[in-house]
Amino acid sequence: GKALCIAFAQKGLFVTVVDFSEQNGREVTSLVQKENKKFHGDVGVPSAIFVKCDVSIEGDLAAAFAKHVDTYGGLDICINCAGIANKTLVYDDISDGTRTWRHAINVNFVAVIDGTRIASQIMRSRKKPGVIINIGSAAGLYPMFADPIYTGTKGGVVMFTRSLAPLKRHGVRVNVLCPEFVQTNMAEQINQKIVHATGGFLKMEEVVNGAFELIKDESKAGACLWITKRRGMEYWPSAEEQRKYLLNYTKSKRTVTKNVFPSIQTPEFYEKIVVHTLSHNFRNATRIDRVRLRLPIEPQSALVKIIYAGVNASDVNFSSGRYFSGSAKETAARLPFDAGFEAVGIVASVGDAVSHVKVGSPVALMTFGSYAEFTMVPAKHLLPVPRPDPEVVAMLTSGLTASISLEKAGQMTSGQVVLVTAAAGGTGQFAVQLAKLAGNKVVATCGGESKAAFLASLGVDRVINYQHEKIKDVLKKEFPKGVDIIYESVGGDMFDLCLNALAVHGRLIVIGMISQYQGEEGWKPKNYTGLCEKILAKSQTVAGFFLVQHAHMWQDHLDKLFELYASGKLKVSLDPKKFLGVASAVDAVEYLHSGKSVGKVVVCIDPAYSQTLAKL
Repeated sequence: GKALCIAFAQKGLFVTVVDFSEQNGREVTSLVQKENKKFHGDVGVPSAIFVKCDVSIEGDLAAAFAKHVDTYGGLDICINCAGIANKTLVYDDISDGTRTWRHAINVNFVAVIDGTRIASQIMRSRKKPGVIINIGSAAGLYPMFADPIYTGTKGGVVMFTRSLAPLKRHGVRVNVLCPEFVQTNMAEQINQKIVHATGGFLKMEEVVNGAFELIKDESKAGACLWITKRRGMEYWPSAEEQRKYLLNYTKSKRTVTKNVFPSIQTPEFYEKIVVHTLSHNFRNATRIDRVRLRLPIEPQSALVKIIYAGVNASDVNFSSGRYFSGSAKETAARLPFDAGFEAVGIVASVGDAVSHVKVGSPVALMTFGSYAEFTMVPAKHLLPVPRPDPEVVAMLTSGLTASISLEKAGQMTSGQVVLVTAAAGGTGQFAVQLAKLAGNKVVATCGGESKAAFLASLGVDRVINYQHEKIKDVLKKEFPKGVDIIYESVGGDMFDLCLNALAVHGRLIVIGMISQYQGEEGWKPKNYTGLCEKILAKSQTVAGFFLVQHAHMWQDHLDKLFELYASGKLKVSLDPKKFLGVASAVDAVEYLHSGKSVGKVVVCIDPAYSQTLAKL
C-alpha cells in the first residue's frame, strides 16, 4: 500500500491514505504530500489526507470514502489492499474466532467486497470512468497450507473480482493483482525456505508495475494478473484454461466484428501461384496461373480476398513435395497444387451454412494457396483477427511456431538460459521476445551488424554475431553449464553445435533446418551419429515441432500474441524490402533464402487495397 501511494504521488495524483495504524498512515501521507509538491502549488486542498479506519467495522469504510469524496469531489482509482494472516491454524483454533479467523475473513474478504461496492457506486453515480484494483495474492490461485483462511479469502477476492467484469459496461473496471511473496511485515513471518523455493521476494517495483498495467490497459476488466519471480507477469487463467468452462466459447471467440471494410467485388478471374514441377528451386517449380472463380461457393466454405501473404523458408520444401507422404510417383500425381502457407485478408463471400464469419470480416488463414489474389477455404479454418495487417501475418507461422513450441516442446518457465539461432528472422524475433517476457536470459545468434543491433533493441541479453566471433567459443566460455532451451532453425553444423551446448535436462527444439533446404539437390536428410548417447548421458530432450499438428492451439496463441503486440509488450518487425503483387512472391522467397532479411518477409498481394485499409 505504501509503495502504491508513493507511486501515485510521483505522477501527481491526490491520495487518501486509509489505514488502521495512525502512525503508519500519517507517515505515508507525509511522503505523498512531499512528492506532490513537485507537481502542485497551493490548490486549496491537501494533496493527501489520512483517514484512520478499521475496515472490519461496519460504517468505518463508508465514512472513509465519504471523507475522500468530500475533499476531492470524485474518485478515479480505488485500491483495496487490506490483508492479515492467522497465526493459528483454523482447525487448531479453540476460540470463537472473533479476533482470529472470523476477523481475518472480515478484513481480507468482506472489506474488499464492501470497498468495491462503495467505490463502484461512487464512480457510477458521477458517470465518470474509474478503476478498482483489489490486491489478492498468489495464495488465492493455489493453496497455502500454512494459512487456509488467508488462502481461502484471497481465492474469494480473485473470483469475486473476476465476476465483476460486466461493470465495464458502466465505465468501471475491477481487476485483481496476485503477487507471490513481497517483502512486507506479514511476508517476513512466513517460513523463508518457502520464499526461497519460489525464487525469493518480488521487488516492490514489480508489484507497482503490475498495478499500473491493470489501471492503464483499458481492455482489462475482471482480469487477474499473477506475478512471480519464476514466471514474471502473466494473466490467469490462460485462454486454454478458460476454454474448459466458458459456455459457447468457440462461438463467442470466433464471431467477428461488424463489417468496417470496403465492399469487395468478386472477380470472374484471379491470379495465383501454382506449383507445376517438383523442385526446391521455387522459381523453376512455379508459375502464375489466371483462373476462373468457381461459383457458387460451397455451403461450408468462404472466399477470402488476400491482402498480405507471409513468406517462409519452408516454401521450397513444399514446392519440392517434401511435405507430402507417399512415393515420389504419388507426390508427382498431386501436381499442380497451390503455393503459399499463410495470409490475412477480408472475407468476400461465404457459403450458406457459414455463420461464424461474415462478409467484410478481417481473417487470417494458414492453408495452402495464400500466394493468390483470392482463395477458397473451408470456413472452419479461418481465424478472426482485429485487422488484416502485415504484422498479423508475421504472427501466424512465425509467431505461432515460437509461442506454441516454447510452451509445449520447450516447457519454458522463467529463470532459464534460452538460445535462439537465426534470431533476427521472422520466427526468431518472436522467440527472443517471448523468452524475455517470461523472465529468462536470452542468447541469440545472427550474422551482420544490422541484425545484431536489431536483436539488441529487442532486449536480447547476449547477441552473438558469428561474423565477428565464434558461437562455440562464446557459449563454452560464458555459459559453461550449458543452455537450458535452444530454439533451432538452422540445422547442419549449427544443430551439432547446439546439441553440444545443451545443459543437463536441456531441451533442444527443432523447428527447421534452413541451411539444408537449398543444396544442389534440395533438402537431404543428415545422419547425427551418437545423438542417442549424447542425450542419454545428460537426460536431454531433442523435440521436433511442426505447427500444423497444433492447430487446436492457433486461435488462443494468436489472441495472446496480438494482445502483447497491442499493449506494446511485443514488437513485430517486418523486413523493409517491399514485394508488391502476386508475381513478386517468387522474388520474396529467393530474398528470404539469401540470408539478407531482417524480420518477417511479407508480400503485399493488392497494394491498392492495402492503401485503402491504411487510410481507414
